[in-house]
Amino acid sequence: MSQQIRHTPQPQSVQHIPDQQRDLPAHASEPDGQPFVHDATLAIWAPSFVASRPDGNMTAPVDGFYHGDRRFLRSLRITVDGVHLASTNATAESASRVTYDAVLRGVAQQTADPAVTLHRERTVVPGCFTENLTLTNNGPLPARFTLRVTAEGDFAAMDAVKEGATTPLVAPYSAEHRLTWASSGSLMSLSARTPGSTVAGVPRSRLSVSGTQGIFAFDISLAPGDTWTCELVGRADTDSPTPFRPVTEDARPWADLGLSCADGDFTRLITQSEQDLARLLLADPQAPEDLFVGAGAPWYLTLFGRDSLWAARMLLPLGTDLAAGTLRTLARRQGRTAVPATEEQPGKILHEVRAEAQELSDGSRLPAQYYGTIDATPLWISLLHDAWRWGMPSEDVKALLPHLEAALNWLVEYGDPDGDGLLEYIDSTGTGLANQGWKDSGDSVRFRDGSLATAPIALCEVQAYAHKAAMDGAALLDAFGRPGGDRYRSWAAQLREAFRRGFWVSDEHGPYTAIALDADKRPADAITSGMGHLLNTGLLDAEEERLIADRLLAPDLADAYGLRTYSTANGGYNPLGYHIGSVWPHDTAIAVHGLARAGYPDHARRLAENLIAAGPAFDSRLPELFAGTARSTSARPSPYPASCRPQAWAASSSVAVLQALLGLEADVPAGRLSIQPTASKLLPLSVSGLSVAGHPLSISVAADGTVCASTSAPLQVSTQTPPREISAISVG
Repeated sequence: MSQQIRHTPQPQSVQHIPDQQRDLPAHASEPDGQPFVHDATLAIWAPSFVASRPDGNMTAPVDGFYHGDRRFLRSLRITVDGVHLASTNATAESASRVTYDAVLRGVAQQTADPAVTLHRERTVVPGCFTENLTLTNNGPLPARFTLRVTAEGDFAAMDAVKEGATTPLVAPYSAEHRLTWASSGSLMSLSARTPGSTVAGVPRSRLSVSGTQGIFAFDISLAPGDTWTCELVGRADTDSPTPFRPVTEDARPWADLGLSCADGDFTRLITQSEQDLARLLLADPQAPEDLFVGAGAPWYLTLFGRDSLWAARMLLPLGTDLAAGTLRTLARRQGRTAVPATEEQPGKILHEVRAEAQELSDGSRLPAQYYGTIDATPLWISLLHDAWRWGMPSEDVKALLPHLEAALNWLVEYGDPDGDGLLEYIDSTGTGLANQGWKDSGDSVRFRDGSLATAPIALCEVQAYAHKAAMDGAALLDAFGRPGGDRYRSWAAQLREAFRRGFWVSDEHGPYTAIALDADKRPADAITSGMGHLLNTGLLDAEEERLIADRLLAPDLADAYGLRTYSTANGGYNPLGYHIGSVWPHDTAIAVHGLARAGYPDHARRLAENLIAAGPAFDSRLPELFAGTARSTSARPSPYPASCRPQAWAASSSVAVLQALLGLEADVPAGRLSIQPTASKLLPLSVSGLSVAGHPLSISVAADGTVCASTSAPLQVSTQTPPREISAISVG
């Protein structure tokens, strides 16, 4: 096919339009409500990140430069007068660096081949972002044009952005080649400099302010072969420190995780997940050596008890340092007294910490330090136990035993307010979260016909967490010579019987467990993914685990790219419902791990392979959740438009899946390490960068299942080769 030739004998130029005549619309319009973020690109280094469009411009309602739960820069746009900037590529080079490429269409072209290109390289570090612009004239003709960088600031609080609220823009002032915005002790500065250009002479630049817009304008002449560069630097400064500190690159509490396996999608998923987790790390200002992972960007880049605990637990095969930092950070903020306004109670582990209280348009108000969660406390106990089993130093475990005893006491004295032997919750403030398990949306707990359950509510998975926590806590008390173990074992046995009496229901396919009991102790009989959290917690006997394993793999829950939160057979099912039909990677990974540990490796493999298949749709950066559409009807899963990405427990789920498929379990106090891999598409496989008892661990599994493990840890390593033939799974 021949190219169309366009003859342009004169240099390409663009007429200058005076600043006062330009019409630069503010932002892309979007309906009221939570902004969509599925098509945003993020560069992140907690507690800062930049969100933008795939062309690099910050123009959508969620876009901007954020630091510590506040947006400092509202928009940033690069335009060339009279020229269409055609975006050609956006690449996440790492979690904190994104590049964007565009063509200045029609500029200096002699043929149909693009001639002048714009390359943008954006890098984020805590409190600052840098954007390097490079214009290159690859054509045979000279070009002249004016490039403008237009920016606005608003200092919007994260809760206002998340609700889609309109926030007032702040007018900047210009001085010393810099734009500055100021508001209530916070400053945002944006500077531009043009070092290293190969342009003959210095391009003429102008800095101006028009209303709320600050504008850098550059009159650029590019001869053939010339380049022009500009460095933009945005910096946030505030009198109000962020609740948690950034973490330096060399402080990551795990070694490089290296995976080579037969499934390239899984290798890429592991690599991206590790990069994202490193940039989600935050430090406790009370003890900067204690690190944890913030829950996710854009909405939850802070300490969340439940999320941070699950992430640390899933990452235990990488070492116990993250778990220790997470446990200590939460222990310092463990409830000490009863405070109804924040739902603090003695021994309770908190839900979240923000820089300031969140005031929502529906009348809800979440205090800056909020304890409205039913499951963080038992999850804290089990993380301490599991970290001990993975080799957390005894002195570190011992130092946390008083907090363990307080948490165990909360289970018995506060977690079960009506004394029925089960943990239940209700929002006592009237302005907090109506649902206080991980499915915390207001419509998540339902009966099978779709009707909502009323509080107080006892969730099925919370009973499993509580049972495991009581048994785990008792084991720790016994191991360290502390009294009370028998009390909590007895309490766990009573909970187990109360669960068996109250939660089991049946339909035409047989018995299964309800999602919850409502205020009248009626089982809310919706079929949900909550059943997956019950496995390997000691709550169920072997036959009950078989029933749950088969029910989880039935098509109504499992024919998507992972495990649906809510069955297609339930009334009110919505594949894009936040907790009523979507797929959450961490939820699927918990089920995969539970199935593998309960003796159902083929079930675990099937769910794991479904989840791994979702990775390419999201550039190997799994989001918080995505649509629960069936794999048979869609070649790739649809995004949930308001989902966090990156998100801590979604990223951690890839490591949890790897652990489950390796059958990797540690019991350092007993001197044992077990590896029992599942036959899967991943084999052959080799992984390095794992850690047990503070010692490096590497594992390889051949195509025939032969296991080779290498570690200097003083442990007895037992291995088992998986069967070569994968048996069919029978589901009811």
